[in-house]
Amino acid sequence: MKIVIIGGGFAGINLAKELVNQPQIQVTLVDKNNYNFFPPLIYQVATAFLEPSSISYPFRKFFAGKKNLSFRLGELLSVSPAEKKITLSNGELEYDYLVFATGAETSYFGMENVMKNAIPMKTLNDAIVMRNTLLKNLEKAAICKDIRKRRKLLTIVVAGGGPTGVEVSGMFAEMRKNILLKEYPELETSASNVYLVDGGDALLAPMSKESQKDTLEALTKLGVVVKLHTRVVDYVDDTVHFENGETIKTKNLIWAAGVSAKIFEGMPKESYGRGRRMATDEFNKVNGVDHIYAIGDTAISSGDKNFPDGHPQVAQVAIQQGLNLAKNFKAMVANKPLKPFAYKDKGSMAIIGKAKAVVDLPSPKWHFKGFFAWIIWLFIHLISLITYRNRLNTFWNWMVAYFAKDQSLRMIIRPDKKTQN
Repeated sequence: MKIVIIGGGFAGINLAKELVNQPQIQVTLVDKNNYNFFPPLIYQVATAFLEPSSISYPFRKFFAGKKNLSFRLGELLSVSPAEKKITLSNGELEYDYLVFATGAETSYFGMENVMKNAIPMKTLNDAIVMRNTLLKNLEKAAICKDIRKRRKLLTIVVAGGGPTGVEVSGMFAEMRKNILLKEYPELETSASNVYLVDGGDALLAPMSKESQKDTLEALTKLGVVVKLHTRVVDYVDDTVHFENGETIKTKNLIWAAGVSAKIFEGMPKESYGRGRRMATDEFNKVNGVDHIYAIGDTAISSGDKNFPDGHPQVAQVAIQQGLNLAKNFKAMVANKPLKPFAYKDKGSMAIIGKAKAVVDLPSPKWHFKGFFAWIIWLFIHLISLITYRNRLNTFWNWMVAYFAKDQSLRMIIRPDKKTQN
């Protein structure tokens, strides 16, 4: 059985790992990057509290010695379901079963200026660009004599009140308090604000009312200006425009406000559901085609009775779908019945700052906040990293940051344009 997996995120890598050493199954994982990375921690790379290598790992290193797993660097261009073949940016591959685990991409809701000028927060590349941009703006502010221009360089607007928006705005607030004036004495008398804006009526909308309240209070105490019912409609000439007519002048609009799945050439229209996600049955088989499956953020299933409108686009869904599909592929080989996917909600959490977090557990319905919740957040994220090396590096960096209230990773590293291709 030749299985081709497109995408090596949570869903794809867990599917591949579960199929290791299956002699009757040959797996090829295709990804446009040659590494797996851990999205929940990219904001810590972006704010220079973690190195990129702490949350990433090369696919080929991970697959070494696993005889039935192989890796192909490339980007999917089109699918030919009738021929059971895909076309990549560097060739073609045939399959018996094709699995889409392509995740989601940043959505700008059709706002061209926001797409051109805002800083996204979705990939490791985005994190490195954001780190460089913010550090360069600090250096510009340090020598800027014009008060208005300096304020624009120092003001940060984070759009999106989900976990990423909350975590990155809390991190910026603590950096301003513990690092900024120590390393940039030129900015001692300069005003700077961190804004967190969201179009809804609460932060962390999917979480409990207690978590929403605790998060708002904690961020406000850190000095973050939270603006709810405030939807971004444009970002032009260093000015963020809101639906209510308000504006904020800034050089730094960080976009954490939405995602959407991708459309692939060759896949019929009936294979797509809400949010451009691939519509699947209870076994994650894509509607309208044979031998093609979708898991993770790119899939929306109507087959789980507890989630009739589809599952949330979170890591646990992707991991569980990858593991369940692997078991079903093994069952196919053994001519055994398949198991429908049923999501087991293990809870949700968000970190707000040093020793500050919120955690909701579904059964029983428990809510934690503060230091204990922070410890839970650290532990869950550490064990979720793909290798022991990642876990040790991340743990070491966190301990340094906790006791020193600082990190020494704020370097502007720019690849030579000649070597980027």
